[in-house]
Amino acid sequence: MKNRIVILGAGQSGVGAAILGKKKGYEVFVSDIKEIDQDLQDFLNQEGIQWEAGKHTINTIKAADFIIKSPGIPSNTKLIKTLLDKGKIIISEIEFAAQHTSATLIGITGTNGKTTTTMLTYKILKDAGLNVGIAGNIGSSFALQVAQTKFDYYVLEISSFQLDDIREFAPHIAVITNITPDHLDRYNYNFEDYIKSKLRILRNQSEKDFFLFNAEDPVLNRVIKKKNLKSKKIPLDVSSDIEGVTATKDQIIIKHKKKRIMINSAQFPLSGRHNLLNAMAASTVASLLHVSKDSIRDSLYHFKGAPHRMEKVLTIQHVQYINDSKATNINATFFAIDSINSPLVWIVGGVDKGNDYNELLPMVRKKAKAIICLGLNNEKLRDTFENVSEIFIETQSMSEAVKIAHKVSIAKDTVLLSPACASFDLFKNYEDRGNQFKNAVRNL
Repeated sequence: MKNRIVILGAGQSGVGAAILGKKKGYEVFVSDIKEIDQDLQDFLNQEGIQWEAGKHTINTIKAADFIIKSPGIPSNTKLIKTLLDKGKIIISEIEFAAQHTSATLIGITGTNGKTTTTMLTYKILKDAGLNVGIAGNIGSSFALQVAQTKFDYYVLEISSFQLDDIREFAPHIAVITNITPDHLDRYNYNFEDYIKSKLRILRNQSEKDFFLFNAEDPVLNRVIKKKNLKSKKIPLDVSSDIEGVTATKDQIIIKHKKKRIMINSAQFPLSGRHNLLNAMAASTVASLLHVSKDSIRDSLYHFKGAPHRMEKVLTIQHVQYINDSKATNINATFFAIDSINSPLVWIVGGVDKGNDYNELLPMVRKKAKAIICLGLNNEKLRDTFENVSEIFIETQSMSEAVKIAHKVSIAKDTVLLSPACASFDLFKNYEDRGNQFKNAVRNL
């Protein structure tokens, strides 16, 4: 008799897991509480995959040998609690796909910087000629790639939601870029629970594996000291002369196994200390996989960065417009504002995730000449920032926010969209928010 799996959620990761499950001989059932569009219905029928939409049939789900859960479904929902109470095994698509590949896995997580680090790591390895895929919280489904291709390496961007449902997943190289408060609405507003989720990336590593971490991050430093880790720790620190990875103005210096590798980073196009740390992490991963320093340097030089992350859109009348829509938390916005060295017109706001805006106050007070709130509920932002800058204006559309920014800015100012909030009050997602910003700027 075939093992039966139920996949909760018919998004990209769920469909990928269904295809991999079918290929591996499982009896597969997909269940989504939302309706499934006709094209996907036709595809699942064509593949011989059973499905339901608009409901979760509990008896059908309970009959599964194990369940693969979409990262978008919180673990504290009534359905998940019921299944766990019944002793059902619930895993993530990341866990399922990893069980079916012998490829070397590089897992990258963190509150901020993980997408840039993942993309840069992938570019360096691919440019060096390695047979490498990119997946996880970026690109196409990890499970789908395992089903349809045979890569020797995978660079995986992994969110805390995906890590919540791993059991045996063990990347050969794990990277944590930083840990700051985010998604606390999913973790009972308990920062320590969120930290534990991020650290799950390390739980199954062995002495043969590596763990790269931002040694400048106070939270990481605190929690790592308490953990008995098996993997080899490699700290990343821009300024300190540590046994690990450091940097000067134009060099990344990797010290490992009594070797000292110096990589020219002078022409790396992304600015800011946080991006230098991302480059240090990606370069170190590549070095551990024996990519030459010259190849790493060339990839750094040609890296264009990820969209919606400090993305320079246009300069109009000597005013620079920057799209940082991916900055959905305080820490990301802190780094964004920190990297601006001109008078700032800041567009901020959206769905608050338990933010403490006081952390931004000193920098905003110093740099922002105007603050434009963009959200349905700006009360918390108003309470914190209304008297901080010369201009404080509330808006509820991107076109209006950009037009106001254009009016209040003068030559040599920077208009920065860095919301520090989720996007779902006015936009489909952060990409939609960023695209609307770019379109509004181009229409000025």
